[in-house]
Amino acid sequence: MSSTSTGTGAVVSKENSSISSTHENEIEDDKDEKKKPSSPSAEETTKRGERFSRIDNCCWFIGCVCSIGLLLLCLYIAVPASYPQYVAEAITGPLPGVKLHDEGLVAKHPVVFVPGIITGGLELWEGHSCADGLFRKRFWGGTFGEILKRPLCWVEHMSLNNETGLDPDGIRLRPVSGLVAADYFAPGYFVWANLIENLARIGYEEKTMYMAAYDWRISFQNTEVRDQTLSRIKSNIELMVATNGGEKVVVIPHSMGVLYFLHFMKWVEAPAPMGGGGGSDWCAKHIKAVMNIGGPFLGVPKAVSGLFSSEAKDIAVLRAIAPGILDKTLFRLPLQHVMRMIRTWDSTMSMLPKGGDTIWGGPDWSPEESYYCNLKNPKSNSFQDVDQDGTAAEECTVKKTRYGRMISFGKDAADAHPSEIQQTDFRDAFKGHLENSTCDDVWTEYNDLGFAGIKAVADYKVYTAGSVIDLLHFVAPKMMKRGDAHFSHGIAENLDDPLYDHYKYWSNPLETKLPNAPDMEIFSMYGVGKPTERSYIYKLTPTRECYIPFQIDTSAESGKEEEGSCLKGGVYTADGDETVPVLSAGYMCAKAWRGKTRFNPSGIRTYNREYDHAPPSNLLEGRGTQSGAHVDIMGNFALIEDVIRVAAGATGEEIGGDQVYSDIFKWSEKIKLKL
Repeated sequence: MSSTSTGTGAVVSKENSSISSTHENEIEDDKDEKKKPSSPSAEETTKRGERFSRIDNCCWFIGCVCSIGLLLLCLYIAVPASYPQYVAEAITGPLPGVKLHDEGLVAKHPVVFVPGIITGGLELWEGHSCADGLFRKRFWGGTFGEILKRPLCWVEHMSLNNETGLDPDGIRLRPVSGLVAADYFAPGYFVWANLIENLARIGYEEKTMYMAAYDWRISFQNTEVRDQTLSRIKSNIELMVATNGGEKVVVIPHSMGVLYFLHFMKWVEAPAPMGGGGGSDWCAKHIKAVMNIGGPFLGVPKAVSGLFSSEAKDIAVLRAIAPGILDKTLFRLPLQHVMRMIRTWDSTMSMLPKGGDTIWGGPDWSPEESYYCNLKNPKSNSFQDVDQDGTAAEECTVKKTRYGRMISFGKDAADAHPSEIQQTDFRDAFKGHLENSTCDDVWTEYNDLGFAGIKAVADYKVYTAGSVIDLLHFVAPKMMKRGDAHFSHGIAENLDDPLYDHYKYWSNPLETKLPNAPDMEIFSMYGVGKPTERSYIYKLTPTRECYIPFQIDTSAESGKEEEGSCLKGGVYTADGDETVPVLSAGYMCAKAWRGKTRFNPSGIRTYNREYDHAPPSNLLEGRGTQSGAHVDIMGNFALIEDVIRVAAGATGEEIGGDQVYSDIFKWSEKIKLKL
C-alpha cells in the first residue's frame, strides 16, 4: 500500500516535473522570441517603402522649387534693369513714349487726369474702434486685406450717411492725393501707370501732370461742399497754365470722371456761391482739349442692375456656377450688406441711363436693334428695321433684339409683341411691410416694399430706360430722394431756362451746354468689340426677411432661331467696352455735339476715336496692348499714342480725325432728338 502510493507519487512527481520543465522551456522560448526582432511581412515592407518614397519625392520637389527660385532671383539681380523692357518691346514693339520721343515729340501742354469710380484710393483719417491701428491706411485700393480681415467694419466705414450722403458720425475716409492715388488700383493692376510712364518718356514730370483725385462715392457737388475738390482742381489748372508759359491743359478723364469733369466745366463758369466764379471764358482760356476715355455720357444699364439687385453679368454668372453662394457671402459679406453700402454712394446715380426712351429705345425699338453678336455667321431671320417714330429703315438680315426693354420679367416678356404684354402699373401699388427686426444692419428698403409691392414690380413685366427711373423710386425711395437732389436724367426742352442753372443738371450732357470755347476740342475715346451689358431678364426669388427679392435669370438663353439676339445668362449684350455701350460713349460726339447745336453753341470740334479690341497675343503683353476693355484700354498703345500727340501739341485732325469701327453714326441717326 505504501509502496504503491510511493510509486504513484513518484510517477506524479515525474509528470509534474516534466510539465514544469516543459512550461519553463516555453517561457524561455517566449522570452527569446520577444528578444528577437520580428521580421516584417512583404506587405509591411512595401507600405513602408511607399511612405518613405513619397516623403523623398516631396523633399526633392521642394528642393527643386527652392533651387529654381533662387536661380531666378540671382538672374533677376544680375541682369540689367531694362532687360524685361527689351523683351517686351521685341514682341509688342517700342513703347509709345519711346517711339514718339525718337520722333522728336516733347512735353508741351500740362496734363490733368480725372479718375473714375472705384479706381481712386481712399484712406482712413478717423474711424470707429474696429478700425484701430489703420490711420491713413487704404480702405479702398491697394491690397484689400481689410475686407477679408474685418468685412463688416470695412462696410461700415465705406458706407455714407443714408440721409445726407456725407460722412457717418465718427468716420472720415479721404481720397489719396498725388499720382499714386490712381496709378495702380491694386499691386500689379495698372490704371493710369502706363500712361504716366509713357508721358514721362517725352519729358513730363509731376509738376506738369496732376491727378485730380476726389472721393468717388459722394455726389459731384458734395465733393466741393465737403472737400473743396472742385476749387482745388480750378486752382491747380490755373497754376499749371501760369507756370508753363500760358500753355493750356489737356484734360484726360476716365469713366465716371468724364461726367465729373463735365460737371466741373459748368461749375467753374457759374457764379458763386453755387459755382466757382471763373466766368464764361474760363474754359476757353485754360483748356486745350478734353480727351474722354470710356465716358458713360448717357449712363450705363449696368448701373440699373447694380442698384436694383446688387448684381451684373459677372455676379449672375457666379450665381449660376455656384447657386446660393452669393446669396450668403461675398468676401465673407452677405450680398445685402453690399447693396446697402452701394446705395449710400450717391455718385452711382450719376450713371443711370439718361435721355429715357428717346435715346435708349422703347418697348418695340432701339438704335442698336440690328446689332448681331456673331457677324461671321449670320443665321437670323430678316426684319424691317424701324426708327422710334415707326419709319421703316433698311432691310436687315438679323433677328430683331428689343434692347429698349432694359428690364424684363421673364424671357416671354422680353420677346413678346408690345400688344401682348399685360402690364399692371406699379407706381401707385400698395406697399406692404416685411418685418425687419433681425436685419436692421442689412436694411435695403425692400423690407418696406412688402410682398404686395414686390409682386407689383414683377407684374409690370417690362421696363424701358424711362420707366426704370420710376422703378428705382418705387423700390429705393430714400436713395432716389438724395439722388434727385444732385442728378437729373432727362432731356432739356429749353436750355436757356434758368432751371438748368442748377448743379443737378450739370453732369447730364442732354440738359446742359458745352462751354463757350470754340478753340477747344473734345474727344470721345472708347473700346469696341467687347460684349457689353445692355438689358436684363429678371425673375422673382424666394421672398423672406432680409432678402433681395429680384435676381437676373441666368437660365434665359438665346435659342438657335435667335442666335443674333446676344442673350446669354439672362443678359442681352451689345457693342461696347464691356462696361459702357457704344451708344452712351459715342452719341454725343458723333451727333449731339457735332457742329453747332443747342448743346454745343460755340461749335467745339468733336471726334470719335474707337479702339477695336484685340486680346493679348502672349503673356508678356499682360492685359493687352490693343485692349478695348473699359480699364485695360488705359494700356492700349494706340490710345496712349493719341494722347501723347495731342499733349505735345497736335490737333484732332492731325491725329486722324474720327476713327470708327462700330455703327455709331448709323445708330445716332435713328435717335430723333432736337438739336
